[in-house]
Amino acid sequence: MSGPKDDPKIEEYSGPSGGYGSLGSVARKLISEHVPDAAITLGYQNKPDGFMCVSCAWGKPAKPLPFEYCENGAKATAWEVTRKRADQKLLETHTLSELRGWLDHDLEEAGRLTMPMRWDPETDRYRPVAWETAFAEVGQELRALQGDPDQTIFYVSGRASLEASYMFQLLARMYGTNNLPDSSNMCHESTSVALPESIGVSVGTVTLQDFETTDLMIYLGHNVATNAPRMLHQFQDAKKRGAGIISINPMRERGLERFTDPQSPKQMLTGGETVISDSILQVAVGGDLAALTGICKALVEMDDACQDVGKAGATDREAILADTDDDGGFSIKAGAAASKARRVLDHDFIAEHTSGFEAFADYCRAADWLQIEQISRLSRDQLEAVAKQYAEAEKVMCIYGMGLTQHVHGTETVQMLVNLLLLRGNIGKSGAGICPVRGHSNVQGQRTVGITEKPELAPLDKLKELYDFEPPRHEGYTTVTGCEAMIEGKVKAFIALGGNYTRAVPDIPRVEDAWGKLRMTVAIATKLNRSHLVHGEIAYLLPCLGRIEVDVQASGPQAVSIESSRAQFHGSRGRVTPAAPELMSEPAIIAGIAAATLPDNPHVPWAAWTGDYSKVRLAIEKTWPATFGGLGAHMFDPGGLTRPIAARERKWNTRSGKANFLLPTEMFGGAAERYGEEGVLQLTTVRSNDQFNTTIYGYHDRFRGVNGTRMVVFMNATDIAAIELVDGDFVDLSCAIEDGHERVVQALRVVEYDIPQGSCAAYFPETSPLVPLGHHDIQAHTPAYKAVPVRVKASAAKPARAE
Repeated sequence: MSGPKDDPKIEEYSGPSGGYGSLGSVARKLISEHVPDAAITLGYQNKPDGFMCVSCAWGKPAKPLPFEYCENGAKATAWEVTRKRADQKLLETHTLSELRGWLDHDLEEAGRLTMPMRWDPETDRYRPVAWETAFAEVGQELRALQGDPDQTIFYVSGRASLEASYMFQLLARMYGTNNLPDSSNMCHESTSVALPESIGVSVGTVTLQDFETTDLMIYLGHNVATNAPRMLHQFQDAKKRGAGIISINPMRERGLERFTDPQSPKQMLTGGETVISDSILQVAVGGDLAALTGICKALVEMDDACQDVGKAGATDREAILADTDDDGGFSIKAGAAASKARRVLDHDFIAEHTSGFEAFADYCRAADWLQIEQISRLSRDQLEAVAKQYAEAEKVMCIYGMGLTQHVHGTETVQMLVNLLLLRGNIGKSGAGICPVRGHSNVQGQRTVGITEKPELAPLDKLKELYDFEPPRHEGYTTVTGCEAMIEGKVKAFIALGGNYTRAVPDIPRVEDAWGKLRMTVAIATKLNRSHLVHGEIAYLLPCLGRIEVDVQASGPQAVSIESSRAQFHGSRGRVTPAAPELMSEPAIIAGIAAATLPDNPHVPWAAWTGDYSKVRLAIEKTWPATFGGLGAHMFDPGGLTRPIAARERKWNTRSGKANFLLPTEMFGGAAERYGEEGVLQLTTVRSNDQFNTTIYGYHDRFRGVNGTRMVVFMNATDIAAIELVDGDFVDLSCAIEDGHERVVQALRVVEYDIPQGSCAAYFPETSPLVPLGHHDIQAHTPAYKAVPVRVKASAAKPARAE
């Protein structure tokens, strides 16, 4: 049974990540989706000339494993190629009011959507509508709102291909708006804001090849076994050759501890395991910024001590030139000086390639160890040990996830991580660099092809030249500002290219209330979800082909492309028969809406693009020739087409022309005004092992030992005792931020867990209603789903079987 249970079990899981646990979980999902033959389909997953995973964005190797997919990747494939159908019969049987009482899991579990539909207010049901009628009616509504185009939002989830995303952003801009929020706004926008200021690029610098030569990985704020399990193969190979891994995370996630490779007959037969982390530092929720400050402070103090005795400092080339007569002598003395220059910090790199070091070093020297320890819940000895291991490693990469970015000071936390790498020149060389682990399979690529609300990030002049129109030059809505505008009544229409928007955003009840007052909602989707049931006055549900399905257009079978989080472009070719003959592809639906909405423009060949996606790729190459040159010719190359990233070559496209050391404004990553308040815990939202983003595959979080429910809160034993509760009691969580709105989630079962005192954890999106829209990254507007200040009290509510 994959749904919730009347008698959920909470018991410790002793197994490793991977292993038979993963195999069993995948097998059960294939059977429940009626696709036991999906094992054949999975053989093409993440392979050259195959299809790219519809789940996470982790890199695709040039030499793939026989089974180049993970547990959650296999579940995502089964979820898409399921034989179940949410067809006309289902939607005629149930009103939308009835369906709103279903669980998120059950809505998607109903199966694939099969035909275009329009909400009928008289019967409160979705009714079939012809594609051309749907396009004409959507176009008519959009034209009626075009007097103020910013009344319409064009939202993109992270799964749509480069081709569909390019067409979608062009549709929005030709309509007259930059309202192009996307799922990046809710996860790694902090990365996209932090890295350009620090190193002049908006994406990570690490490639898969760097894992083969790195000496040390520092891994922060991410649950590898749940969110990007294929990465465990890189970790395992690195450990075998002696590389170190230090993990910094509030919870001791199983993937950080040990891994049994399901593709290793020896490990599977003998019960063998690979120990992943050399050490796991359980930082308090919101304490990463303090922990990183402590590590940097320790390094600066170590270097200061070396300089005091003449054992550290930048190479004085002029002095060596003056002191030597020939090249041989210079070479010897310069080599010795270079070794001294990198005894702890890399002074030569800092002098040549960075700006702001002295101010940063002074900040570290002035930082107070007691404050660092209090906020991080880590000891000085622990942080100094990390600094020592870091200083002894030649090549270091820092890998991080949303555990860093989804904070009020998420941008500053990412920049502090970059500061740590810059101290020893660990950007722009093999085996080193910054490595954000992005979520959805093409969330990075969508930004690369213009899905952004920021006009300065889109090539507006080039679009004007190519398509003979005047693009809007003002900033559009982010996810947060779009929700705020919706609540204020400024937004009238919402066009969603995938996703489950009303479950992904914070402040869910307030947003849902505003969502229901919109004039029109249009959803391009593969499955039914909550956002389709909380709808506008006019609502359309337009079902599309999935990436795994064969897509035949006028010129024949089509392929699409995506960008992995390692900045490599990959081709993807569908392999299975479409779920229904009435389905249209995402590019075809976008073109249909465009043709019905926009005036004719001979420079924009919507129909030709729909008939042959290679023509869209040519348009992408023309728009960004330096980035996408050769996309069509090389996207199916093993390992993909690598995107040029200037910082990999130590070219810094920043205002200073160098990599920048940047100072944080706070030591605590959350809302400083609520830190340390009596009776307040810092909540982090987490995903389960049976989940991907808002998609709930089941109710078994194997690694945390939770089976049959998601309504739990993980708490430290001391915090439980302090409010006179015990493990198994039920509590209500309420948001401690006072802004005139009460936010409460009731009847969560207390689970005593190994998490730092003062911190607690609960599942996303069940506890997202606790997060105010105003609780977001100060610079990037990323919703701060981490370090949410909450109060806990015994619950008077009856424990619910469901969400």
